[in-house]
Amino acid sequence: MLSKSAKILLTGLPGCGKTTAIMQIIDNFDSKKVAGFYTQEIRENNVRKGFGWTGLDGASGILAHVDIKGPFRVGKYGVDVAGFEKSVVNILDVQADAELFVIDEIGKMECFSKKFITAIRRLFISNKSVLATVAQKGSGLISEVKNYPGTKLFNLTAQNRDKTIAEISQILLFLKKGT
Repeated sequence: MLSKSAKILLTGLPGCGKTTAIMQIIDNFDSKKVAGFYTQEIRENNVRKGFGWTGLDGASGILAHVDIKGPFRVGKYGVDVAGFEKSVVNILDVQADAELFVIDEIGKMECFSKKFITAIRRLFISNKSVLATVAQKGSGLISEVKNYPGTKLFNLTAQNRDKTIAEISQILLFLKKGT
């Protein structure tokens, strides 16, 4: 059990390895004590067509895709806000038994969801630990979480990836041991 909580954010350029870093970090945790989701590209014939999400419980869905129509758009991608809210927001329930919540990512697409924003704010004021990726630029919730008191923000690069993974792992393992 984590004796205290930490709010840790990873940012960096697209493709720098944020999702991979998070997955390596959470390998040190009992899967029953970790909840959350990660995102990945949807590719067809080596062309990015959208973004999917996968819950750490195995559930999955489409976050955004070129074929999704509707008012919520980031570039050429339509965002499935309703589908995202039905599934992912429940994963982020602060009342869950999880000690560590993994969020990949807090970005423009996810922030179209008011329920997602509310869930993130609840997690940040809770006694639960949060490990999240966050867009480098953005206002609203993106800026808010970066400036939340006590939040540790790491800028991930190819040069500092291993060191950053080790440092974040150390912080979370320290809390887990309660020393």
